[in-house]
Amino acid sequence: MSLKVYNTLSKEKEEFQTREPGKVSLYVCGVTPYDYCHLGHARVYITWDVIRRYLEYRGYEVYQVQNFTDVDDKIIRKAAEEGCQPVALAQKFIDEYFVDMDRLGVQRAHVYPKVTKHIAEIIQMVEKLVAEGHAYVVDGDVYFAIDSFADYGKLSGRSLEDMQAGARVEVDERKRHPMDFALWKKAKEGEIAWDSPWGPGRPGWHIECSVMSLKYLGEGFDIHGGGADLVFPHHENEIAQSEAYLGKGPFSRYWIHNGFVTVNEEKMSKSLGNFSTIKQVLQRYSPEVLRFFLISVHYRSPIDFSPDKLDEAQKGLERLKNVLERLAPFANQQSEQNDNSLEAKELLELLAKRKKEFIQAMDDDFNTALAIGALFELGRDLNRYVNLAANGEKTELKAVLAQGNQLFKELTGVLGLFQQTASQDDQSELVNGLMSLILQIRQEARAKKDWATADQIRDALKELEIVIEDSPQGAKWKRK
Repeated sequence: MSLKVYNTLSKEKEEFQTREPGKVSLYVCGVTPYDYCHLGHARVYITWDVIRRYLEYRGYEVYQVQNFTDVDDKIIRKAAEEGCQPVALAQKFIDEYFVDMDRLGVQRAHVYPKVTKHIAEIIQMVEKLVAEGHAYVVDGDVYFAIDSFADYGKLSGRSLEDMQAGARVEVDERKRHPMDFALWKKAKEGEIAWDSPWGPGRPGWHIECSVMSLKYLGEGFDIHGGGADLVFPHHENEIAQSEAYLGKGPFSRYWIHNGFVTVNEEKMSKSLGNFSTIKQVLQRYSPEVLRFFLISVHYRSPIDFSPDKLDEAQKGLERLKNVLERLAPFANQQSEQNDNSLEAKELLELLAKRKKEFIQAMDDDFNTALAIGALFELGRDLNRYVNLAANGEKTELKAVLAQGNQLFKELTGVLGLFQQTASQDDQSELVNGLMSLILQIRQEARAKKDWATADQIRDALKELEIVIEDSPQGAKWKRK
């Protein structure tokens, strides 16, 4: 089965064919850094991290570009409120973006271009659009004339009349058409500005992505991605100005958009008061739980956020983690002469079957929900054979279980699960050492029949969502 992706432009799944064999050029719209990242951001960039990981797993060489809109109305307003420069404010939240995404295991893009570093290229593109009649100047502002681009609306699939009726368009009598959009904005008094042929100003929102994607990836690059809220007007406008500028298409071959994060089936937003930052959620849940939750449904579907659903995700992730823990003793087993037993052959067939199911799910427009289902089936298979080997009944299975361990790590790695960095490993080692010491102190208290101290330690750990399990072999601990 070949990889198929849903293209927002064609409104159907298409066989994935790249501009250059074996290479994928990928542009993902980045954040406007004026505040901390929220769960909607987490979904976008975890989605693209998984897509990139899978493309690389399938053998593609991926080159990813992701911008930062580091000058914008929201940045300017917030900088004025906080009494700082807009560029400094943007850099502060760019740094915070990386803190959040690193915690979530999101791989770094190859290039992170900023608007403020590409002003000359933006001016050059706008000049050409004006010269060729696709844009016009009014009192220092420059607008794109949408009626100069015959295919306007082909991404969103809406007519100009529909878009005009459904959009919040400021009344501006200077525009030739109400839906014309700004390529260059005249600076207001005291605002950050750059000199241009039309006077001091700054870029409009949409032009930046056209300039930066074309600069780093060239025309006809493979994938342009982002959230579903960007289909219109942002990506629609990108196509219009880019293909008008190039004099041909396609600007991008595939347009891929992820669904919203919702709360009680309403889009998460500040205005509705149902807004959660990544940092707030990570105060209660681990980064891997949040990641697992966000990939538990297909990327194009909306996902409804609630603590109960994160609790469910935590339990599901724990089940997968338990499989890895049970497989760990077999990790370094070597093949034996008699590992061609019926059970060993059956397990090898199951490993091949589950791997095929996982790949088929991901080949079908990156269906992580079905891929996770294949992982759970693989986990059940492996647990069954681990029981046989652990009981000493089928010792010849140990080498095949080593292969199962490798496959399980391979496939969970494609989803970015259980991929700790070196610093996280160091932290885990410290935590494990401290927990061993705590359990030793508790065990000594129990040996002295100091039940009050033992119970106090147990209850205090419970408050931290750490559970102690007593057994004849000693006490063990795990996170809830």
